[in-house]
Amino acid sequence: MITKSILNPDSLLVIDESSKMSYYGCDQDWYKTQWQRASGCGPSVACNIMFYLTNTDQDKMPKENWLKRMEESWRYVTPTVRGISSSKLFCKLMADYIDAKGLAFDFSRFEVAAVPSSRPPIKQLIHFIEDALVQDMPVAFLNLSNGKVENLDSWHWVTVVAISYEEKGSAAFVKVFDSGEVKKIDLLLWYKSTILGGGFVSLAHKEKAQVAV
Repeated sequence: MITKSILNPDSLLVIDESSKMSYYGCDQDWYKTQWQRASGCGPSVACNIMFYLTNTDQDKMPKENWLKRMEESWRYVTPTVRGISSSKLFCKLMADYIDAKGLAFDFSRFEVAAVPSSRPPIKQLIHFIEDALVQDMPVAFLNLSNGKVENLDSWHWVTVVAISYEEKGSAAFVKVFDSGEVKKIDLLLWYKSTILGGGFVSLAHKEKAQVAV
């Protein structure tokens, strides 16, 4: 299989100095309020991506600092009553966050339709994710329905940090950071079995931003 990854996924390792535990990216359950914990997957993914792009020294950050970053992310990437239910909304909410951090990035989106016949070929999705990762860009993945994928929650955002696939598209897996854990997700199975579809977002330099539908 062909495998592509961001260059430094371990820089997203979260160290809890009090418990001596470590986590992969932040966990929405760390938010203070019940509503934040219930709806905070989108802001958590935004937090992961923003930290990765701004942590140029590749330093691991203690959990206490991550909690501050998560609250900062929530202020900009604030869920609606339905959460952050589309990649378009994610981009809109995160735009102010990008501007506030002084970053010169725009967004690239890839949509997977609810109707299977309207979906782009799986190879296009693979290449979208691969193109972002080889530019050292994590990918935000919105899964509205997990279909037959048992280790992925529906109506949920996760952070994609790697992809492995067969060149002909006969198999594809993504490594994601989800609620502080690392998971291997069968991307092809999700693509074939999801009943609501979803979307993928990566940050890109403005001249490279694109939308695939």
